[in-house]
Amino acid sequence: MNNRLRELRERAGWSQGRLAEQLEVSRQTVNALETGKYDPSLPLAFRIARLFGERIETIFLFEE
Repeated sequence: MNNRLRELRERAGWSQGRLAEQLEVSRQTVNALETGKYDPSLPLAFRIARLFGERIETIFLFEE
């Protein structure tokens, strides 16, 4: 699943570590999300969407 997490994080001026703190996950989890190696759980996807003030489907781009 593609996502815009890196774009949103950089726009906010945050490091991966800072975003990880905000989401209460590890920096490695943020890196895995950004590189597409890990898809978030639904609760984590909601936390990300709320943090950036966007809808889940505008952050995580599902392609069949």
